[in-house]
Amino acid sequence: MTASPVDSARHRRLIFICVVVVCIALVVASYFVAASIARDNSRQAGDRQLQIIALDIESVLERYETLPFAISYLPMTAEALLHKEDGKLTQALNLSLQELAEQAKVAAIYLMDVQGNTIAASNWNTEQTYLGQNFAFRPYFSEALKQVKPGHFYAIGNTTNIPGYFISQPVYPPGSKRGSQAPIGVIAVKIILNEFEQAWGSSEEPIALSDRHGVVFLSNRASWKYHSLQNLSPVVQQDLKATLQYGGKHIESIAQLPLKDKKGYDDYLQRPIGRLNWQLMLFPDQGKAVRAGLQSALVVALILGIALAFAAVFDQRRRRLEEGRLAQRALKKAADELELHIAERTRQLTQANAELESRYLTLKQTENLLRSTQNEMVQAGKLAMLGQMATGITHELNQPLTAIRAFADNAITFMNRGKAEQVLANLEHISHASERMGSIIAQLKGFARKSPNAIAEVDVQTAIQSAVSLLRSETDRRGVKLSVHVDEPARVLGDTVRIEQVLINLIRNALDAVENSPVREVDVRLSSEQGMARITIADTGTGIPEHVAGHLFEPFFTTKEIGQGLGLGLAISSSIVQAMNGSLVADNRPEGGAEFTVCIPLADQASTS
Repeated sequence: MTASPVDSARHRRLIFICVVVVCIALVVASYFVAASIARDNSRQAGDRQLQIIALDIESVLERYETLPFAISYLPMTAEALLHKEDGKLTQALNLSLQELAEQAKVAAIYLMDVQGNTIAASNWNTEQTYLGQNFAFRPYFSEALKQVKPGHFYAIGNTTNIPGYFISQPVYPPGSKRGSQAPIGVIAVKIILNEFEQAWGSSEEPIALSDRHGVVFLSNRASWKYHSLQNLSPVVQQDLKATLQYGGKHIESIAQLPLKDKKGYDDYLQRPIGRLNWQLMLFPDQGKAVRAGLQSALVVALILGIALAFAAVFDQRRRRLEEGRLAQRALKKAADELELHIAERTRQLTQANAELESRYLTLKQTENLLRSTQNEMVQAGKLAMLGQMATGITHELNQPLTAIRAFADNAITFMNRGKAEQVLANLEHISHASERMGSIIAQLKGFARKSPNAIAEVDVQTAIQSAVSLLRSETDRRGVKLSVHVDEPARVLGDTVRIEQVLINLIRNALDAVENSPVREVDVRLSSEQGMARITIADTGTGIPEHVAGHLFEPFFTTKEIGQGLGLGLAISSSIVQAMNGSLVADNRPEGGAEFTVCIPLADQASTS
């Protein structure tokens, strides 16, 4: 019986899962075995290293153990204690102690009386001499004097601030047997142990030496010094401060250090050392065990991977023929389905393209209609302005016409009288009046014609002067003081006619705003700042009401009476300015009235952007 493809696949999947589980188990086992072996090797190497270091330290300590004992037997030592007033004897002892300290290579040798006052010292001639210093508070002094035994102590020097190991011995009267009488003083030797720290500096693993309280005082990790392995009790803290063992420092535990400073503080090996219950500790690098485990796991994984790869190759060769046959059938089926799918998708895309093309044509027609409507609205706005300015323009043209008629009648009279000079003068007046009418009509024709939407450089000064000129008669008729400040030149990219249309509309609105004001003033200013031409039109009217400000630039919104406007002026002006990449804003002035500001990019800025 031939197994079905489903059963074969399930069987292969089960075998694959079992193989993967076995491989993972082997890799994990190899990691733990290798890590355990590396950890044991590391501990054995650490024990050997601790043994060597401990022997070095103990040999140094024992080397100097008899030095204070020998010095205490010197007759000069006891004599100096009995005759402290003898300066020559004291100086001779100072010199002897100095020579002994240099030969023995110790930091200091000094002699103290029963009150703890130093009467002789090897460092008698240094700035940090012990002479005159009192060390009665040190445990090594009380042990030698009161307990009549050698004193041992490690502390930071109270005078030199240099840490060291102190060995002391009691001094007895000359000729007396040790212990038969009370000591008359104490001799002490200070040994510097910093050379061990320098030797430990080559070790990558932390090494530390702690006292009986667990306070580290020597280590190749500087941040661990004068920190404890565990939190100290208040009694111990007080005892350390009383003896100034560590300079009165408050001792905190290493666990409280920042993470980077307590790196390597983990399981450690320890070995007792010295006479003060010191503990020599080495902190093996746990990363070595991890790295060894990872290396072993990687090797096992690589071997298993190679084996699995060979197995997969053989299995692949066996399955290739079967899969090839199945693949051919599946490929033919997929090709048929793909052909049907492509045909359906092509039909959908063709239909979508036709719909998009139809929508594009509709949008194009709508855009052309909107553009045409906008142009017609702009032209209608201009014609509406011309209609509103008709009275002023009629008055402006009527004055030169009246003057022409009067000068013509006068010229006829003077001609009949034969006065040629007066005739010539009247004709010149007629010529000037005609020129004035021609200028007004030319401005009206230029303003009324349809703009070709041609973009060119526009002199804003000229545009403001033209707009003001067209409205000058209306300004005079209404009795409004129109101030124009356009001393600073400015050129922008745009349409001259449309810029003039915006200015005329804003100035006429300002004239309407001051119609009923006690002070009728309109101020037009031109300035350039931050690459923009800034035109401000301010009036002394009542300002813009709060409920009107939000609708000011909406089409067909107006506060004027019926027949005085369609509400399109500001909407058209805003759209014209926005088309030139500018802005039109309105605000109320602090001193009263409204202020409209037009900002348009200068020509050099617009051309580079």
